[in-house]
Amino acid sequence: MSELTVASRYAKSLIDLATEQNVVEETKADMVFFLKVLKENTQLNAVLGNPIVSQSKKVSIVDAIFGGKVSKLSISFFNIMINKGRGEVLLTTANEYINLYNLKKNIIKATVTSASPLTEANKQKMIADVQAATGSNSVILDAKVDPALIGGFVLTVGDRQIDTSIASDLKKLKTEFAQAAIQ
Repeated sequence: MSELTVASRYAKSLIDLATEQNVVEETKADMVFFLKVLKENTQLNAVLGNPIVSQSKKVSIVDAIFGGKVSKLSISFFNIMINKGRGEVLLTTANEYINLYNLKKNIIKATVTSASPLTEANKQKMIADVQAATGSNSVILDAKVDPALIGGFVLTVGDRQIDTSIASDLKKLKTEFAQAAIQ
């Protein structure tokens, strides 16, 4: 079974339990914190995924780092996963929990890459357009800058992409000229 499939199942179980205990928001905050710590400390993720490190050692490490900083539900969940030999999928499970949370709350993630930094007004317009197109309550917009685009932007929402960049237009023109030269 793939890591994503396993993580999705654990995340589904966690969100169901969090819903039952009415701690969905708190658990989401715990998963965000967990991901932040793993991102800042890649060695921790390596230890969690290392089969040579004993499960009891992993549990004590997780308790030392997250004990008192996350809810009892979250720390219990981490410990259960480690004791079941699934420490290597904790990162993916935390990401999947956040994805399920966003789905449940109708929150859309979008990424816009532009040639120069967007103004706040441009970001708000982009968010409004994505909300109108998707019918979403809320949009989390990740703005990136790539000068190679020359101008315009590339907007990615889920598996859909809108590319209005000048670099893309130039590439299309180059292909058209090459095709015309062959004929």
